[in-house]
Amino acid sequence: MRVFYFTNANYGVSNLSLRRLKISRFNQLNDPFELLAADLLDPRDRKALSDFKDNLDSNKGMICFSGSWGNPLLWGHYADKHSGMALGFDIPDDYLSPVQYTTQRAKVKFDQETRKIVDGARLVDRVVRTKFIDWKYEDERRMFVDLDPSLQEGGNHFVEFSENLVLREVILGLKCDLPVSRVRQLLKDEPSPVKVLKAGMALRAFKIIEDRAARP
Repeated sequence: MRVFYFTNANYGVSNLSLRRLKISRFNQLNDPFELLAADLLDPRDRKALSDFKDNLDSNKGMICFSGSWGNPLLWGHYADKHSGMALGFDIPDDYLSPVQYTTQRAKVKFDQETRKIVDGARLVDRVVRTKFIDWKYEDERRMFVDLDPSLQEGGNHFVEFSENLVLREVILGLKCDLPVSRVRQLLKDEPSPVKVLKAGMALRAFKIIEDRAARP
């Protein structure tokens, strides 16, 4: 499946040069409801789920992608106000989990004596893919990964490009000042061809499209 990773220009160039993506940690995401998208009226349940989140954060992370790159909000929120770029990857479908958007917080069952979560594995599968419906514009797909200490640098963890994370496209934002030719030169040794293009504005819709006038 083709999915897209949004970033600013500096991080984007670093990603392309080092052929890797930074792993997001659950406790650092921009939505405070991440892994807490549950009905938590009982304070004991809040504590149990918070501990559950901290434990998961210590050994797993994720990389967030979008199913498309045409939504202007994605560029405004995640690509430095259209000054960054979107990196398009081909990833096997079974490596990606589509986010479920909802207006209702999930019900979580707790053991009445220990206050531990009942059926934790099933809960993980549900809450790691659940977000409030107003995030729906992201059309998000998540790739969950185990944290590898050998790929840690400066407190951050990374996933290297591979046969399961194949770079196919680079879309430079409307306000990105990197020349298309320079990015193409940077990618000349990639094992598979990478399409590099400049983003433009559609004339009849609120949509970001290819700026064909910027083609060489």
